[in-house]
Amino acid sequence: MKITQQIKHLSRFSAPRRVVVSGLGVVSPIGTGTKLVWDNLLKGCCGIVSLRETEYLNLPCRIAGLIPVKNDSNLLKTLSKSNLKSMAPATCLALVATAEALLDAKWAPETDTDKEITGVALGMGMIDLKDVCDTNDALKIGYNKVSPFFVPRILPNMAAGQISIKYGFRGPNHAVSTACATGAHSIGDAYRFIKHGDADVMVCGGAESCISPLAIAGFCRLRALSTSFNDEPEKASRPFDKRRDGFVMGEGAAVLVLEEYEHALKRNAKIYAEILGYGLSGDAAHITAPREDGSGALLSMRRALQDANIEKNEVTYVNAHATSTLIGDSVESKAIKKLFDEHSSKILVSSTKGAHGHLLGAAGNLEAVFTILACYKGVIPATLNLEDPLDDLHYVAKVPEKWEAARRVALKNSFGFGGTNATLCIAQI
Repeated sequence: MKITQQIKHLSRFSAPRRVVVSGLGVVSPIGTGTKLVWDNLLKGCCGIVSLRETEYLNLPCRIAGLIPVKNDSNLLKTLSKSNLKSMAPATCLALVATAEALLDAKWAPETDTDKEITGVALGMGMIDLKDVCDTNDALKIGYNKVSPFFVPRILPNMAAGQISIKYGFRGPNHAVSTACATGAHSIGDAYRFIKHGDADVMVCGGAESCISPLAIAGFCRLRALSTSFNDEPEKASRPFDKRRDGFVMGEGAAVLVLEEYEHALKRNAKIYAEILGYGLSGDAAHITAPREDGSGALLSMRRALQDANIEKNEVTYVNAHATSTLIGDSVESKAIKKLFDEHSSKILVSSTKGAHGHLLGAAGNLEAVFTILACYKGVIPATLNLEDPLDDLHYVAKVPEKWEAARRVALKNSFGFGGTNATLCIAQI
C-alpha cells in the first residue's frame, strides 16, 4: 500500500466522525408516511382504538394503537398472505418504512463499494406470540403442518436481514432486542458504527407488530396496561397526567437513514439533524420497574451529554419515554429535574405516546423521528390528554409549541424492561 493510501486509510479511523440524519420512513397508528404522520401528530390525531374481536372481550384492557391498513394499498400488498408465509408482520412493516426512508434520502447504491459501506441496525422488542400459538396448534395436527419459515419469522434479527438481502447492503448487519429501548439502541449503535468508521451509511430503527389476546393478557397480568378508558380509547394514553393508569400497546415501524456528514455533503443530501451523542445505562434494580430514585435514567442522559461533549444548559427539549405508567413517568420526571437542576425550568418536555400508544421495540425510533423533525422544523409536538400534570416541569400539553433556541438541541429517552436505558442527543444541524 502506498504511503498516501495508508494515510488516507488511517485517517478514516483516527477521529470520531459526525453523523447526520438524511432519510425518514414511518408506519404508525396515526398513519403511514412521514409527512402525513407528522401532520397528524401536530393536529392532535389519536390512533388508539377499541379491540372489538371476541378474544379481547373478557380482558381488562381492550384498546390498542393499530395501524390503519384498510385503505392503504401499499400496506395491504406488503402484508399479503404470500409475504406473511415467510415474514413476520413486523418485518413487513420495517420494509415499508425502509423503502420510504431510502427514497427520502435518495440513497440507492448500485456499486459494490457503496453497498459495502451501507449497513443495517434494526430490531424488535417482542416476537409475534400469535405465530407461536398458531404453529403449536399446527404441530398438534402433525409435524408436516409446521411451516419451514416458522423459525425465521420469529427471529428478532430477521427484519434487518431481509432489508440487507433486498437492497444488497453488506455493511454491519445488526439487530437489537432490548425491550422498549430497542429502537433507540438501534439508532445509537448505528451512530457509533458510522462514528468509528464501520460504515458510511446505516439504515436503522425498529419494528413491532405483536398485538394479540395473549400479549394483551400478559401485560395486563403485569398490571402495566391502561384499563380505565376502554370506552374512551383516545383518552387512555396520558403521559405525565395524574389520571394515568398504564400504557397502551401500539404497533408500527420507523426507519432512519444515518450518514457520515461529509458523505452526505458530497452527494448534496438533505440533512434533517445531527446525532450528537448516545448514552446507555442499567438500573440493576427490578425486571419491570425503574429505579425509584431515577438514577438509571439520570446516568443515561448524563452519558449522552458527555458523548455529545455539550453542556446541559444547551439542551432545551426532552422527548420523554413516558409511557403513561404510574411509576415510570414520575421517575423520568424526577431524573430530568435532577439532571438539569436550575435549568429544568427552561426545558420543554413532551411525550407523543398519547397519540400513538407505546410501540414497545419501535417506540424509541418513532419518537426519535419526531424529535428529529422538531429540531428540523422548530415545532415541539404536544402530549395529548395531559390535563393535570404530576409536577411543575414545562410540559408541552395538548397543542404544539414553537421551539425557539439559538441551536435546537434535544434528548430522546427510551427505557426498557430489565432496567435497560438509552438516550440520544439530537440537534439542529
